[in-house]
Amino acid sequence: MESEGRPRPAFYALAADGGWRDLVTVLHPPYTLWHVSNVAIGAAMAAHLYAGRLLAAVAAFFLAVGIGAHAMDELHGRPLGTRLSRRALICLSAVGLGGALAIGVAGVFIVSPTLIPLILAGGFIAPAYNLEWFGGRFHTDFWLAVSWAGFSCFTGWWVNALGVHSPEEAVAIGAAVLACIFLVTAQRRLSTPVRELRRRTLALEGEQRLADGTVRHLSRDALSAPLDGALKALSVAVPLLAVALVALRAG
Repeated sequence: MESEGRPRPAFYALAADGGWRDLVTVLHPPYTLWHVSNVAIGAAMAAHLYAGRLLAAVAAFFLAVGIGAHAMDELHGRPLGTRLSRRALICLSAVGLGGALAIGVAGVFIVSPTLIPLILAGGFIAPAYNLEWFGGRFHTDFWLAVSWAGFSCFTGWWVNALGVHSPEEAVAIGAAVLACIFLVTAQRRLSTPVRELRRRTLALEGEQRLADGTVRHLSRDALSAPLDGALKALSVAVPLLAVALVALRAG
């Protein structure tokens, strides 16, 4: 049996210091960028792309999820092991979610009242998922994919489109929403086992014997490396796809 020192809780986590490093870690930078990229992918499916609406939607989701929801998640159980105070995390949660709701309310008056259901849904799912309300009923892989991927993609589209203008647009946004959902589902399938390896595994025992007689001793690093590698690749690919789609529409 091989006992290993405690690794970082995530491949992007910095050393806990109670200061700016913990703030960066709580933001989950690769996943926050992935999340707002879903918004941009949805916006690119609209018949007309409005730069101001896209930027406002990206800002709202950055505040709601990148700051607010992630601070709530750390507040509920400290999965990243940061040293940020409870008060600091509560403030980040309130500022993040409050700022996002403020942008949404402004959008109701400037863009369309049809944004109200989306604002209410976003304002509910962020604390419901991350604080595990209702006994964790909403803290599931299904709700993660639907809310943080499908919902964000759909909202990015709706803010710009405010309705379906052609059958082709309906197919495009439907396919984009499903693609975002399945990509986040893939992310979850990779991140769940690697989180267990990083955060809950104290020791590993065993070996892998290949057909040619090669013997490989199992270790946490060896098992987590391909999972982290795939997550890193996906967290770069999705934002690049979003940039490509938006650039194509803006050209």
